[in-house]
Amino acid sequence: MPATQEQVAMHERTQETTHDAGPDHARWQALVEGRCEAPFAWLGPHDTGDGAVVVRAFLPTARALTLVDANGADLAACARVHEGGGFEARLPARRLYRLKIEWPGETEVVEDPYAFGTVLPGDWLRGIVDGDGEALRQALGAHRVDFGGVAGVRFAVWAPNARSVSVVGDFNGWDARRHPMRLRHEAGVWEIFLPRIPAGARYKYEIVAAGGTRLPQKADPMARQTECPPATASIVPDHETFEWRDAEWMQRRARHALDDAPMSIYEVHAASWRRHEDGTPLDWDELAAQLIPYVRDLGFTHVELLPITEHPFGGSWGYQPLSMYAPTARHGTPEGFARFVDACHRAGIGVILDWVSAHFPDDEHGLRRFDGTALYEHQDPREGVHRDWNTLIYNYGRHEVAAYLIGSALEWIDRFHIDGLRVDAVASMLYRDYSRPDGEWIPNAHGGRENLEAIAFLRRLNAAIAERFPGVATIAEESTAWPGVTAPVEHGGLGFTHKWNMGWMHDTLSYLGRDPIHRRHHHSEMTFGLVYAFSEHFVLPLSHDEVVHGKGALLAKMPGDEWQHFANLRAYYGFMWAHPGRKLLFMGGEFGQPHEWNHDTALDWALLQHAPHRGLRRLVGDLNHALRTQPALHRADRSPLGFDWSVGDDFENSVFAFVRYDGGGPPLLAVSNFTPVPRQDYRVGVPRGGRWREILNTDSAHYGGSNVGNAGTVFAEPVSLHGHAQSLRLTLPPLATIWLVAEDA
Repeated sequence: MPATQEQVAMHERTQETTHDAGPDHARWQALVEGRCEAPFAWLGPHDTGDGAVVVRAFLPTARALTLVDANGADLAACARVHEGGGFEARLPARRLYRLKIEWPGETEVVEDPYAFGTVLPGDWLRGIVDGDGEALRQALGAHRVDFGGVAGVRFAVWAPNARSVSVVGDFNGWDARRHPMRLRHEAGVWEIFLPRIPAGARYKYEIVAAGGTRLPQKADPMARQTECPPATASIVPDHETFEWRDAEWMQRRARHALDDAPMSIYEVHAASWRRHEDGTPLDWDELAAQLIPYVRDLGFTHVELLPITEHPFGGSWGYQPLSMYAPTARHGTPEGFARFVDACHRAGIGVILDWVSAHFPDDEHGLRRFDGTALYEHQDPREGVHRDWNTLIYNYGRHEVAAYLIGSALEWIDRFHIDGLRVDAVASMLYRDYSRPDGEWIPNAHGGRENLEAIAFLRRLNAAIAERFPGVATIAEESTAWPGVTAPVEHGGLGFTHKWNMGWMHDTLSYLGRDPIHRRHHHSEMTFGLVYAFSEHFVLPLSHDEVVHGKGALLAKMPGDEWQHFANLRAYYGFMWAHPGRKLLFMGGEFGQPHEWNHDTALDWALLQHAPHRGLRRLVGDLNHALRTQPALHRADRSPLGFDWSVGDDFENSVFAFVRYDGGGPPLLAVSNFTPVPRQDYRVGVPRGGRWREILNTDSAHYGGSNVGNAGTVFAEPVSLHGHAQSLRLTLPPLATIWLVAEDA
């Protein structure tokens, strides 16, 4: 049963001192100056020792104050005891009361915030100190609650080195003197319960540092909703329960492991996929109406959104976030985002978020020197500053900081039913000397370059997600040869479910960017990835990073004339979709956007009026359909038993051929010819005799090709080759990949 307000008021005040003296000018003056360090020790009801109670309130600009009962009847008139706004009254005994405040032009009746006891339970505070992300996300931020039978908002913020903290907002005229907070010393957390604050109210924290400096007003690091940039205030969220309708999806996700399911990811920058005619981005409901049918039609299994955690600078694409718990207001409300995810799930599409725990920007309203000290970041710039991005680095060794980040991950998965997190810039977290010259980095405790605190954090993050949310993916963008990125934590790994294969991406794009006449000298760029393909659980990424900063669009990277541009890209996609590893393609790549991605404009959808672009998009849809329906392409994706080279050394002809297996079902043969020369009677060894059906040909006229192929069917002949007792005699189209599936034993 909820405590009554009277019971709450009598709650143990272990961190406060009761004062029964008369007006104390120094205390009132501290309130006037907005520097009160222990407001609950002075304001609110306090026993006088003779059974009576003195009630003090500080209300700058108020004309008068009266204590009233629940029915509005007067209990006591308050005397103005300090010209700055100090009021005081005496009650003969402790009892329930409200404040009847006469402001210029209006009268307000409200419960006294300083009549309430501590609002955060001790176990949450202990959890924060111990680095418990779940405890931290439950405790901190603005939560609409019913406290002592009174509806209002519980505010709590971690600022252990501050002298004083006040919550300011629409509800108090942004006046830091009105609502100074209580410090819970055991955790360095400041708290207050403010009655009758509505959802949608804007707020920030005003902090006075230990040395007395008043800091710029800070947004709530735990804000669940924010103003739309460039505005920077936090918003009290509406915590009404969202009515999810994705139960079937969630049950299926929890039941099935990630290993055997096909995964093909469409990477999207939500603000520039499509736009209104006036250039403004779509909101979440418009994205649901337009993006989801598009992705479903193309057969992608997942959408991956570039970071949508609120960020002040749109040009960072979300990679410099400040509100790790709030979806950006650029596309609407948190409820709108929940509707988007729900609609994706009901359409059979998973949602992955790009999530940034490697760094944060130094905007004054954000985390930088939050309480006047290097709280979230490191004090020493050799540990605390990313020179590449001019951003600050989290202090992962601080339990509360690790809890802040882990709590964010849990929040997105729990609150918004997110199916995976792609963790950005993991390599920069793992190495203390990342992008730093000698002498500008600090070794670890053992003298090495590994960031031991970041390693421990990543393991805790992945273990927490795996334990609480089975079936949720965690994907590392890790560009080095760090061992065991996707190995289980209990086996010494980092515990991610997947890792981006940056080496494969760089090698193959390098190969495809060469004139076909020179490719024979760089044959290993296409084969080297198979040397380590099963050392980790890989995603093959053709991401946004490959189509910006002067790198050119995927289509523009291809050599030759326009026909060869499209043929090369179609052949590459055919090779990629048959290659071991999950697939990821950035938006625009599916129809051959010819120009670099521009985050300020929509994709060039008018290109789909032209047949080559329509053909490329049609191919991507067919590749995804085959990925879903051909078990050999995904069931043994993580095992070397699922792959076998047939032709890996024909550098003279720039031909590659390999077989994919699913552990018993029909094998699939993929053959790529990366020269513009068609090859007749090209023989490839295969593991089965009988009929092989050509299920895909990237040179098909259906996709914009020259329509060279094998008339749909080829029969194996008893000619031993490539370690097999039989082989196929094939026609290889120019700059094309073909797939064939065995149909007869």
